[in-house]
Amino acid sequence: MGRLIINTGMTANGAFEAPAPEAHGGWLVTDPHSMQAGLEMWRAADAMVLGRRTYEGLSKAWPALAGAPGFEAYAARMNSMPKYVASRTLSGPLEWNAALLEGDPAGAVTALKEEHSGDLIVPCAGELARGLITAGLVDEFWFTVSPYLWDSGPRIFDGIGPVRLEPVSTTTFPSGVVRLCYRPAPQGAPAAG
Repeated sequence: MGRLIINTGMTANGAFEAPAPEAHGGWLVTDPHSMQAGLEMWRAADAMVLGRRTYEGLSKAWPALAGAPGFEAYAARMNSMPKYVASRTLSGPLEWNAALLEGDPAGAVTALKEEHSGDLIVPCAGELARGLITAGLVDEFWFTVSPYLWDSGPRIFDGIGPVRLEPVSTTTFPSGVVRLCYRPAPQGAPAAG
């Protein structure tokens, strides 16, 4: 059975939208070590699970990055891996090696988890991710935290919770980027304190 993993980048105060690279006036900090860790995660994954807005954004961005210096291997993996898209408005066939999920997203993702033995990555924090969290389908949360406090944009998972998490691992990179991995705590787990 596959694992469903929410994977998102964010600032230290939880802003997640429009993560333009630091060099271009944004908050996203990258370094060779964190980029390599991200690439290894994507190489190990079976597929991506996306909502419509994330699909539309990524399907435009990643093909254009195929020849960008330093992004070639990353773009090759992102562009070639299978993708499943939950949408109430799109119709198939889809481009970018993607297939439309039919029916209720929670039911479709449950079936995907049964079909796959590896990781299914949800690279976002939007409506689809919120629905999958509420349905209890998320096996792990991977947060890549850039060392910024950001004054605009929505905050990650506003309105969701409480969801008790337990730590899996923490990795700190030389740039100050921290990757936090959590899993939902079993029901009845005591709160910290």
